[in-house]
Amino acid sequence: MPAMKWWGWGYEGVEFSHEDKPALAPFIAEAIGIDVAHKVAAPVRFDQLPIPDPKLPEGLRAALERAVTARFVSIDARDRLVHARGKSLRDLIRQRRGALPRMPDVVVRPGSEDEVAAVLRAAIDADAVVIPFGGGSSISGSLEAPAAETRPVISVDLERLDKVVEIDSGSRLARVQAGVFGPRLEDQLRALGYTFGHFPDSFTHSTLGGWIATRSSGMQSDRYGDVADMVKGLRVVTPSGTLVTRPVPAASNGPSIREMVLGSEGRLGIITEATVHVRRIPQERTILGYLFPTFSDGLAAMEDIAASEHAVSVTRVADSHETQFSFAMRVRPTLVDKLQSRALRTFLRHRLGFDLNQMCLSFIGFEGSDRHVARQRRAVGRLVKRHGGLCIGSGPGVLYDQKKFDIPYIRDFLLDRGAPGDVSETATTWSGLMPLYDAVVTAAHGAFTELAVPGYVMCHLSHSYHAGACLYFTFAFRATGEAEMLGEYEVVKSAIQQAFVDNGATLSHHHAVGTEHAPWLQEDISAPGVAMLSALFNGTDPGRHLNPGKIV
Repeated sequence: MPAMKWWGWGYEGVEFSHEDKPALAPFIAEAIGIDVAHKVAAPVRFDQLPIPDPKLPEGLRAALERAVTARFVSIDARDRLVHARGKSLRDLIRQRRGALPRMPDVVVRPGSEDEVAAVLRAAIDADAVVIPFGGGSSISGSLEAPAAETRPVISVDLERLDKVVEIDSGSRLARVQAGVFGPRLEDQLRALGYTFGHFPDSFTHSTLGGWIATRSSGMQSDRYGDVADMVKGLRVVTPSGTLVTRPVPAASNGPSIREMVLGSEGRLGIITEATVHVRRIPQERTILGYLFPTFSDGLAAMEDIAASEHAVSVTRVADSHETQFSFAMRVRPTLVDKLQSRALRTFLRHRLGFDLNQMCLSFIGFEGSDRHVARQRRAVGRLVKRHGGLCIGSGPGVLYDQKKFDIPYIRDFLLDRGAPGDVSETATTWSGLMPLYDAVVTAAHGAFTELAVPGYVMCHLSHSYHAGACLYFTFAFRATGEAEMLGEYEVVKSAIQQAFVDNGATLSHHHAVGTEHAPWLQEDISAPGVAMLSALFNGTDPGRHLNPGKIV
């Protein structure tokens, strides 16, 4: 897989455009006072970056070349830069300015578990730091070496470990190497009639190992589960040897080692392989669009669906602010689209009594046999109707399905125009959702007021569970200036994160801890919880060779 841009999301030459979305520019102008026609900033050129020379002792370099051959040991400046950070907004702002981090001194690409073990042995013998690297899509600060780190830093890129090794069709379990990217994983499984069913926003640019290391969730987690549910066995190269957990359906063998690795962000070892649940490709798959009178109506419907026996694949409902954004993102409509939209708005307003400013857009997905999907659609439709909802067909769902991986590109588009935009997500109980939502929106607007900047915050429910759901917030504002941008961003981001933990929610549902969310860890899991994690990391890696400084 080609690497992402060193300064932004996605591949070189691929950018977000508003040209085919006539309502978007007026929406952004009203929401945050930005004229999208005028760029006010741009990333510095690569040849202007003060990239330091690598500090790689000859003995260590020789040991790494013995481990993987010289072909797969790189000290190339651009390669090191791509592997230096992830894609958090803080990462992007600093990269675009040319404010470089503590760079990795070398990028190593092992092609087998034995080579991974040899690289880790060489690193420990040389007292070097190892940071595992998947696709580089982390937005929690999980990839950057500590600024004061004086030891050699090795980025271990697992992209060569990209195979589905075997499938146990009777158990529906697949052995998969950890460096495989989402599209390549699905391509290999689809050729055999299977799917993993895990589709995070970062799907195109992230790997199985990265999903495991951050406890990722995907857009179809309502049906397939989060990665923590889907991973049954693991192989991890650690300082004391290769950790192996058996892919059995359940076990009572002490605290779960598998659970310790999930979300460990490279602090315990380098994940080389996982045994995961796979499913046969469903006969039918459809995502339908619905409208609800208010966000609370939509949340109540999702709660009822979660409490029912209906096995849907997607439950998503946007608040009115995100709904307006979604409408503004529509491509240039045809005359038929305009007539249908006008008729629908008239029907909603005059026949159903909707306040169109409070109306909320929802998506619900269905998978399975034709008969199963038909039954589920009818049953869910009755629940939706109970809460004032209206099905508007498959058109919005098709568009959502096609464009779901494009949204991260908009951050670069906004930064070019002097507006930081970012996300924060969390989870709480059903009873806590609306109080949490209100508190977060209030906190965000309080931060905008404190900074005296125009800002916008919106939210959607993205994953439903028996006891609660994930709320996913997106915010943007017009920064006072380029110099003030990072400090102002920290004020808004911190206000939102603090509102999470102050209102009984977790610091992150699926973006991990890294360094971005570490300040709230003790409030989330208590002081004894932090002490327990510290003891685990220190006991496993007493030399602090494995991605030090993350999580705690």
